Amino acid sequence: MIVRIGSWCFRRRRVVVALWLVTLVGVLVVSGQVGSRFSDDPEGPDLESQQGFDVLETYFDGLGTGASGTIVFEADAGVDDPEVMAAMEAMFAEAAAIDGVDLVVSPYDEAAQGQIALEGPKAGTVAYATVDIDPDFDLTGSGMIGTEIRELKPQVDGIEVYVGGAELTEFETPESELIGLSFAVVILIVTLGSVLGMTLPIGVAVVGVGTGLGLSVLLSNAATMPEFALTIGAMIGLGVGIDYALFIVTRWREGLQRGLSPSEAMVVASDTAGRAVFFAGMTVVVSLLGLLLIGLSFVSGLALAAATTVLVSMAAAATLLPAFLGFVGERIETTQWRGLIAAGLVSIALLGLGLSIQPLLVGLPLAVIVVLAGFAIAPLRRTVPMPEPKPRRDTVWYRFSRIVQRRPWTSALGGTAVLLFLAVPVLDLRLGFSDEGNFADGTDGREAYDLLAEGFGPGFNGPLVVAVEIGDPADAEALGDLTASLAEVEGVAVAQGPIPDDPASPSAAIIQVVPESAPQDEETAVLVERLRTEVIPVVVDGTTLDVNVTGFTAAGIDFSDYLADRTLVFFAAVLVLSFLLLMVVFRSLLVPLKAVVMNMLSIGAAYGVVVAVFQWGWLADVVGIPGGAPIEPFIPMMMFAIVFGLSMDYEVFLLSRIKEEFDRTGDAVRSVADGLAATARVITAAAAIMVVVFGSFVLEDDRVVKLFGLGLATAVLLDATLVRLLLVPATMELLGKRNWWLPSWLDRILPRVHIEGTPEEPPADPEPAEEPPEREPALTR
Repeated sequence: MIVRIGSWCFRRRRVVVALWLVTLVGVLVVSGQVGSRFSDDPEGPDLESQQGFDVLETYFDGLGTGASGTIVFEADAGVDDPEVMAAMEAMFAEAAAIDGVDLVVSPYDEAAQGQIALEGPKAGTVAYATVDIDPDFDLTGSGMIGTEIRELKPQVDGIEVYVGGAELTEFETPESELIGLSFAVVILIVTLGSVLGMTLPIGVAVVGVGTGLGLSVLLSNAATMPEFALTIGAMIGLGVGIDYALFIVTRWREGLQRGLSPSEAMVVASDTAGRAVFFAGMTVVVSLLGLLLIGLSFVSGLALAAATTVLVSMAAAATLLPAFLGFVGERIETTQWRGLIAAGLVSIALLGLGLSIQPLLVGLPLAVIVVLAGFAIAPLRRTVPMPEPKPRRDTVWYRFSRIVQRRPWTSALGGTAVLLFLAVPVLDLRLGFSDEGNFADGTDGREAYDLLAEGFGPGFNGPLVVAVEIGDPADAEALGDLTASLAEVEGVAVAQGPIPDDPASPSAAIIQVVPESAPQDEETAVLVERLRTEVIPVVVDGTTLDVNVTGFTAAGIDFSDYLADRTLVFFAAVLVLSFLLLMVVFRSLLVPLKAVVMNMLSIGAAYGVVVAVFQWGWLADVVGIPGGAPIEPFIPMMMFAIVFGLSMDYEVFLLSRIKEEFDRTGDAVRSVADGLAATARVITAAAAIMVVVFGSFVLEDDRVVKLFGLGLATAVLLDATLVRLLLVPATMELLGKRNWWLPSWLDRILPRVHIEGTPEEPPADPEPAEEPPEREPALTR
């Protein structure tokens, strides 16, 4: 099937390109017309905080359950100064009239409670107004309401005003994907040595990612999906799109270099690399879709966006790339000096765009001028043929593999020790949501958070809401005892209330509890657990009061606990499924077992780096974050699904080539070196592209995106170096032919799936038989 699709697209290249362009434009136009509906609501089933939100929705018209923010201000003359009051009241009135703002509660309103700091060094000088956002308002492009509010700041000496809250914070982020693309251009030129060859993977990836992101926008209207899902989708889509196209282009060029015609080379490339791309891509998609079993709409939305982009990128590599190759033909084996100059300038222009260094005024015009000058200079138009490829067994990768195979125990134990050392911080992993204190320095959101913490205490940025449903109105008297008991609990700064829904005949009430610790602190999670299990049950025992501790801080804690309980189950399911798939494909028990273990090592090491940087604070200044925050609870699952799928990509490409050589020669030793020599260059280039694409997202302002970028870049780097180039050849050397052992009874019942395609002809430079290499004595035999 893969061969037929690739060959048809190669022959019908104009039709295929036209269909893809129509699809891309159509999806983008439709998604632009329909719009998006992103949501960061982390609700989950059977959580106490969700039950509390239901009480607020039923009895208090959803008070405190929707998107909101704050207008925090500090006045040197005091917030009660007449001039300050007049200026701020005017701002609040104008803010309330902004489209999408449902309600603004001023600290000067009679209904306001505790919105002016009365104690501490900021007493009387700091206050805030709450801003409730219309629940039906589309918050796509988070921060645009906040931008309008910021424009209303009064220009009065002695008054500092900041707009806080995640929904009102505006992030000025660089175009990180363009930075990654600029470096990808350079890596592809160095790897392929051809400007035409470089443009093919880039073009395929851009079309695939653009289509995938447009489909994700449409999906956001049917599924709960956070806005940063598009950034994650772009990150993964660019990485896999370029990599998949690179693998196919490399195999196609190998066919041309062996004397095949372009169409014959396309058949071989589809029959080998095309199969591997299909299998690897489906592995990534299945790993991501496994997150749907978690049962949380927030996580499912992330999985759908990432899986959609990967699926479309894989489809583009399997169909659009053959069409492009049909247009290029054998010209891919030549290049021109002017093309190299143009490619270099395009890379510089992309980098300028990504860094936002006046790209439209300086970068692009300069690039256009120099490119035109390059075309006008005759000597630079000289065609440069590609150098003849080295015989496989003369390459540095073949020699490197033989060195590793001569010292298998040293290589295996050394590589494993490094990965285990990097994974040590995972033992201290703490799951939880980071608060707004992790916003970039100088942003309004960060300044508002810090000012509230100084004026009202760190826990004021994440208050708890105790929602009480009253079965018998006679039990309403117990609400006073409950409030007093909550106020006396260690770790509680203040307990305010109760506020009944109906003072005459209350059916529900609210008590606000402000912790002494910040929302992301571990002490806050301990306090919530103590209130639920020790304090509240004792006070309400014997009454009809149904009490739930809720609020966004409590919801984040519940969400973290819910995911933590299911993380290991998800890991086990993905590992078992991956083992079974690899066992069917490679007809072996030990090869898939090693693949699973090695992938776990690289993922564990990536987790360790993430914990050390984002939780412990190592090199936090370099990354641009404050240290000491927990790791978002959905990140380990998402990283596991993505990294495990991407690790399987390299595993499949390498092992499928080794299996080809083993099936052709029956030599378990040389097949490892030949397979590594044939794939190491392209795997290294593919990994380098993923590392720069993922790593560029560390430049984003959003902490979650930074975390994903660093974690994925680290995992791919370790997987493509220590695992693929060190552990795989070492362990395969130790096991020899036992790598491919499979019990006969199991071989008979397993379905037969081939991703190696038709074995190639023997290499043109067969190496004479040599004596078995000297190596370390085996510990076991």
